Amino acid sequence: MNNGELVRVGVVGVGYVGQHHARIYSELPGVELVGVVDIDEARLQELGARHRVQLCRDYRELLGKVDAVSVAVPTLLHYPIAKEFLEFGVDVLVEKPIAQSLTQADELVEIAKADERIFQVGHIERFNGAVKALEAIVKSPGFIECHRLGPFAARNTDVDVVLDLMIHDIDIILNLIHSPVTAVSAVGVPVISDQVDIANARLQFESGCVANLTASRVSVERVRRIRIFQRDTFISLDYAQQEIAVYHRIPGEGDAAHGTTPKIVREDIFIDKAEPLRVELESFIECVRSRKRPLVSGEEGRDALRVASQIVERL
Repeated sequence: MNNGELVRVGVVGVGYVGQHHARIYSELPGVELVGVVDIDEARLQELGARHRVQLCRDYRELLGKVDAVSVAVPTLLHYPIAKEFLEFGVDVLVEKPIAQSLTQADELVEIAKADERIFQVGHIERFNGAVKALEAIVKSPGFIECHRLGPFAARNTDVDVVLDLMIHDIDIILNLIHSPVTAVSAVGVPVISDQVDIANARLQFESGCVANLTASRVSVERVRRIRIFQRDTFISLDYAQQEIAVYHRIPGEGDAAHGTTPKIVREDIFIDKAEPLRVELESFIECVRSRKRPLVSGEEGRDALRVASQIVERL
């Protein structure tokens, strides 16, 4: 596709997340939102009035009409819908998790590769301004602690809290620690839904790093935070506020050999804040135009699902 060409897009599933895909696509220059798909008639009419686009009850109505599509449906439908679009020659952004199983994920990755399609997975935190800054600071972490907590929402009870929330932090950690996972332990409890609603996992890496992850969708307070500890440095990142603080250890006055206390100095990092979903979709459209590999490719979505699946097996 030529960089100057209009990119025709569609959104399959315009619920809690998909409606924002539609909103942003309708605002992006050089992008035409052709149509939206949903089985909820009221939702379709609402989106139609808002964006004046084609309203579809079946995603197949978009085949042949779009160059790219966002798939924002329940997880169990990720595989069949993404597969059909990829095989039809359409570039796909599928919301996380990439699929229900590793077998499905592997097949989607292979189809995209064989057909030379852009295949991106919606791990939105990679497009958070604070996370992008984090990648330049983290060198050799020894311990990582993640908390992703929030109130219960019925929108994602088709999957447990690991695939719903924790997988965001799994993807971030795998992108920071390029080392195999050697051990996984986990505990989880169903509280409100029939799925596990609160879980804690411990990941050990070949590099020696240990990551402790907690995810809950039954918490009163909404928390989105990651803390990273490495030699002489402590990093604290707030995903929601897109803020990052770095604490450095520096030598105290005098000779450390004579018992001086080191100083801890805080460094505030400037963050170019923007709506992460907008940045994500802009990046996807740029990949559609340039044919370059997405920041979060199908392969990386599969890797996050692999670790998430190991955690789920131990709950």
